[in-house]
Amino acid sequence: MPADPAETGRDILARADALARHSDSPDHYTRTWLSPAHRAAAAQLAAWMREAGMSVRTDGAGSVIGRYEGATPGAKAIVTGSHFDSVRNGGRYDGVLGILVPLACVAGLSRRGERLAHAVEVVAFADEEGARFQTSFLASRAFLGRFDPALRERRDAGGVGFDEAMREAGLDPEAIAANPRDPATIAAYVEVHIEQGPVLLDEGLALGVVTAIAGGTRHRVRVAGAAGHAGTVPMAMRRDALAAAAEMVSAVETRAKAAANLVGTVGLLEVKDGTGNVIPGEASFTVDLRSGEDAVREAAERDVFAAFDAIARRRGVAVESRRTHAVRATACSPRLQEALAAAVASLGLPVRRLPSGAGHDAMVLAEAVEAAMLFVRCGAGGVSHHPAETVSAGDAGLAAAALGAFLRSPGVPAA
Repeated sequence: MPADPAETGRDILARADALARHSDSPDHYTRTWLSPAHRAAAAQLAAWMREAGMSVRTDGAGSVIGRYEGATPGAKAIVTGSHFDSVRNGGRYDGVLGILVPLACVAGLSRRGERLAHAVEVVAFADEEGARFQTSFLASRAFLGRFDPALRERRDAGGVGFDEAMREAGLDPEAIAANPRDPATIAAYVEVHIEQGPVLLDEGLALGVVTAIAGGTRHRVRVAGAAGHAGTVPMAMRRDALAAAAEMVSAVETRAKAAANLVGTVGLLEVKDGTGNVIPGEASFTVDLRSGEDAVREAAERDVFAAFDAIARRRGVAVESRRTHAVRATACSPRLQEALAAAVASLGLPVRRLPSGAGHDAMVLAEAVEAAMLFVRCGAGGVSHHPAETVSAGDAGLAAAALGAFLRSPGVPAA
């Protein structure tokens, strides 16, 4: 890498800008699994990996995997990376930064002809957000051979089936997790990611070492009432699905505020066949509950759905729900945390340890191997999953320098 971290950072951000041009929408940055834009982004990442001196392959879920051999061919690998899909109208650094930073590190190794005691693999996970088929962590789970076949029954918002999307992208649905990665060949997993929050920004710090990642559950809730004319049905006789759903949404917020280590969000609310002069007969919404303590989240989940049932009974509507996502809280490896902290300190930076409230592919990898995360400061008030999401070139360069120091750490590969 160039001596100046900002120069490295400028190269990283320029590539993030180039990658953001591969979007499903001409108006904003959205890249969903296996769309034409997604496939174009995968091809670009593969080209950059080859330029960095890596061998490249694509797995059954469409993830792009680059390998830079160590001094001994076939050695265990430190695996690093993140996802290159996005939420709708999202930010261009979420996930992508965690691919481009290690790519910069490997490119530097390759330019110098330097080989480490271990291999380095950069994995661009194809689907973490799950925006198209509601399939969070699909790619990292497939990477480990833990794909849920029930997901193949899903369709996207345009009616395209899961299997159809895979075949259109040249992938075999039957082989999505047919060649899982053997955890015994992985020395460790480390993921670089923007913080997606304001803590580092508020404290004036460029980097942070993640201690743990919050667990979370998501549900899709459907409320069925009775449609009717807005002018002729008396208020006391109504079974308004939207009014009931609105009270349920409020119940989520109220319960989430009752615990310190808990957040609850309703991010989507829809009225089926909604019209301004018709009482809503059916409404649906999502519920997202997260906490760093599984017991806290599970208790809130029970309370929230008990409240939904009580509201439904009182209002004369029916309520049903389906869990669409569940992941338990994950502690990062203490050994790898120390190695990351030493890498940050070697740059003359203070070491800040903090938890993550957002989910990451590291949660899935941690089920099989030691895993850790390095956070990079967000600009713009810490906003993420939004077009205003920003990272500075200086911070991106420091992240690359810290990751480079980590990769060279004595004893980082598991003994």
